[in-house]
Order: sequence, then structure tokens, then C-alpha cells
Amino acid sequence: MPYFTTADGTRLHFTDQGTGAPVLCLAGLTRNGADFDHVAPHLPDLRLIRPDYRGRGQSDWAEPATYAIPQEAQDTLALMDHLGLDKAAILGTSRGGLIAMVIAATAKDRLTAVALNDIGPDLSEQGLKVIRNYIGKNPAQATYAEAAEFRARSWVQFKNVPIERWLAEVENHYEQTPDGLVIRYDPKLRDAVLAAGAQPAPDLWPLFDALGGLPLALIRGANSDLLTPETAAEMQRRRPDMIFADVPDRGHVPFLDEPVALDALMQWKAHL
Repeated sequence: MPYFTTADGTRLHFTDQGTGAPVLCLAGLTRNGADFDHVAPHLPDLRLIRPDYRGRGQSDWAEPATYAIPQEAQDTLALMDHLGLDKAAILGTSRGGLIAMVIAATAKDRLTAVALNDIGPDLSEQGLKVIRNYIGKNPAQATYAEAAEFRARSWVQFKNVPIERWLAEVENHYEQTPDGLVIRYDPKLRDAVLAAGAQPAPDLWPLFDALGGLPLALIRGANSDLLTPETAAEMQRRRPDMIFADVPDRGHVPFLDEPVALDALMQWKAHL
């Protein structure tokens, strides 16, 4: 499997499939490149490059202090250098979208376009509280089947999701062991996130504004507890050319293979 080593010696895993325009698929906070398994079959004409961040998936665990968006943005640029890519688009889910905004503010010449999946420059405290509650903890359920049933029953922001989809999700996020399910990332990611949350929240709107001039799409879960309708509306006001989709029956985050999400991605893809 493909790996590359960063300047600080951390070995990071990635997959690289397809021969079209390069798109870096950047996953959510605790997630990994398999986040995009559902949408990948719908984008056969793109080169999808899917890294696992440091401490997640099949990448090395590192110093918790390096589990930070600026470092992950540097790692993304290092991956581009490793692959010989001068420019690429980014499809960023949650944390991945924040990384895209940081790159737009610091190395905009490396980007061709950005699509944001349920993320913006102003994050709801309600959604952040949910993240702080679960991060770094193994689930209470003992098996994949139990975890899938739990999500189907309790993730009320999501409707009309087949149990097979929930099963695929939990199989990606957890390792099933004789002692129960174990998260597929460094538990110390929790320390880094809580430490960052203890600081005053920075104004991220300048990072969003740094996307100016780049083809831009925003896909939002209509029931999202992290990206509010008000923030999405302000993003649209600042970027009236932004492709926008509000995906019904989805919370944080849409799977990206919903018809409304795919329609937005097809419009966005035309600019690559």
C-alpha cells in the first residue's frame, strides 16, 4: 500500500486511484480515506487521492501536539509534492474542509477548486459538544452489528439509511476485537482537540474568504448540528457563485452519494 514520510518522520498512508483531474479527498476529524468509499464509484473520471491523517487509519501515530489543522495542511501539501502535483482540487469533509481553507489562505496557488462537505467557518457549539463527548473513546457496543443497529436507532438526524450502510460505516471506523470495538485512530487525538478547544475560537471567516476565485461547492446535511443554516446562508452571501446543496434526511455528515449531493458534485466537477 502507498505510504510517504513527512519531514518529521511520520509515515502516512494514502490511496491513489484514477487518471483524471487530481482531487484530494480529505476526511473528517476521526475518520480516514475510506470516508469516500460511497462517492468514489460516482467519480470514475477523476483521480481520487485519499490520505489518512497522522494518527488515523493506517497512518503512524504521532505526537498529539501535531494533531492540528496547520500540520495536517502541511502534510497534505507534502503529499502533493510526493506525488509531483503542482495543483489539485480538494473535496473536504468536515475537518478536511477546514484544511482546504487553511491551504487556500497559505498556498492558494496549489488549488484548482474546493468542495466542502458540511463544514464552514463558524461551527455550532452544539455540534462541537457532540464531538468532544465521543472523541477518543471506544464505543459501548461490542460488535459491528450492535454498533450499526445503535446508529440506525439513535442517529435521528439521519433517515432512510439502510442498515447495510451503517454496517459499512462502523466497519470502517472500528476494529472488532474479543474485547469489543476499538477506534481506528490514536485516542490521544482527544487531548489535542480538547486543548485546542480551551483556547479562544479564532475568526475563520478570513480563511473562507481566501477561497475567493476558486470554483467552490458546499454540501450541507439539512439536519446538521455543526453547520447551521445561518452560517450556510452567510457563505452563500459571500460567494453567490458557490454551488450549494442541502441534503435532506442527513445530519453531519452526508455520505456524498445522495442524489442532491451528487448533482452538486457533478456541477463542481465541470470546473476541474
